[in-house]
Amino acid sequence: MTEQPYSPPALSVNGNDPQLATDARHTVIRLLDEVDRGTERARTDVQLVVAELVSNALRHGGGLAGFGAELTPDGEALRVLVHDMSDALPVARGALGVDVDRPGGFGWPIVEHLALSVEVEALPQGGKRIVVVLPLI
Repeated sequence: MTEQPYSPPALSVNGNDPQLATDARHTVIRLLDEVDRGTERARTDVQLVVAELVSNALRHGGGLAGFGAELTPDGEALRVLVHDMSDALPVARGALGVDVDRPGGFGWPIVEHLALSVEVEALPQGGKRIVVVLPLI
């Protein structure tokens, strides 16, 4: 029997409520509990990355427009999708051409470091979708 990817219930979107970051973290932990996946370290990393992506969508992306999470087919990783309303790409602090005096910019390198893969896709209707795959073992 093949295991089907599981998608948790959708979060309320189109908002700027900081509670959404907490809701997203709880959603992915519920998912991992239901399928009994993820080492303690992996779960901590997943929560950190989810909180960072959702917080960035709220702070810099014009609000959270969508969120989802599912296991990869082999069950060894979690695929997280975050959609926001901004066309601006994530930028790390200290990147060429970035004002180092501006606040923030520390989270994106953490996301890139912890993830197996990161994709940022501009959407035709505006905004972007970030897809991150995180190891669970």
